[in-house]
Amino acid sequence: MQYRTFGKLGIKGSAFGLGCMRFNGEPSGDSIINEEKAISLIRRAIDGGVTYLDTAYVYLNKTSETVLGKALRDGYRERVTIATKMPSGAVHDRASMEALLNEELRKLQTDHIDFYLMHGIDRKDWDYFKSIGAPQFFDDMKREGKIRYKCCSFHGSYDEFEYILNDYDWDMVQIQYNFMDINNQAGTKGLELAGEKGIPVVIMEGLLGGRLAKAPDNVQALYDAFPVKRTPVEWAFRWLCNHPQVATVLSGCNEMEQIEENLRIFDTVAPGIMSDEELKLMENVREAYLSRTKIGCTGCRYCMPCPNNVEIPRIFSMWNNAALYGSNPGVQGLRRLAEEGKSPESCVGCGACEAACPQHLPIIESLQTAWKELNG
Repeated sequence: MQYRTFGKLGIKGSAFGLGCMRFNGEPSGDSIINEEKAISLIRRAIDGGVTYLDTAYVYLNKTSETVLGKALRDGYRERVTIATKMPSGAVHDRASMEALLNEELRKLQTDHIDFYLMHGIDRKDWDYFKSIGAPQFFDDMKREGKIRYKCCSFHGSYDEFEYILNDYDWDMVQIQYNFMDINNQAGTKGLELAGEKGIPVVIMEGLLGGRLAKAPDNVQALYDAFPVKRTPVEWAFRWLCNHPQVATVLSGCNEMEQIEENLRIFDTVAPGIMSDEELKLMENVREAYLSRTKIGCTGCRYCMPCPNNVEIPRIFSMWNNAALYGSNPGVQGLRRLAEEGKSPESCVGCGACEAACPQHLPIIESLQTAWKELNG
């Protein structure tokens, strides 16, 4: 396992950070988590050298923190750092912030959280947090030892990111970044700005919700033609770790094979590891993906549940898969969605999904286009 310095903090952490959002294959789905399997995955990652574990209050129907707490018994807690998040939509004053933090500490079975994040904020969220005293709360909790580092995860534009980064003394920031998102959200400019300020950056959506793990034929042709052979996952992670500003790359794993593959990949990655020829390959890969992708949905499910039961991520996944891989969802599958009232035909345009989407996608319009094309 490669270990990297966390900017101005001076501490070291594993280049591979285990994301605890996708143990069931879905980041925040309705299925019940398989505790025994999840615990075995977590402990194997730690035994393989992983020291950074990322969860959140809302993940897996609010069960992720509990399962992680169980996995970190028997001496595992002392070997890792935990990152979890204050749920943005559930706090309205200091009392609620304290109650939620104490609940998270109980669920995680620990007396402190190493990296405590304001979850998924943009400028509007940050201004709201300031109005209810969240920055002072984070400062106080750090002094009391309940949290070690004051952090945030970010979804928004670069201008918003710059504003937030300059407005508070952050210890760490977490951003969505991958070779497809160089100009999206914080993007490369945001990564470099954080690096200039010595703020370590943790990466989420390094595989864009898994979409970069399986290459469509036009992308695979580029990989196959390159003299060095690597899997799409390895190319994506090597590209990220090539950036010296990156402290840890989060990867959510559902199967032991994925844990083992990541342990292998992150045993060799390092800043500056990619040659000019490899970087040019990734530019060509980006263009190949862009030529086929319908919508930049990562399947994060922040838009769910839909008030009218529309299966938004599922429909967008079918749409992208049809364009990228030529997969056909089938007439029966589409008909079943319609019969169950889960198709875009049930959308009333309330806008709740678009307000919640961290990608700021035009969901309402895109659903109608996707449904038309899938049925056409």
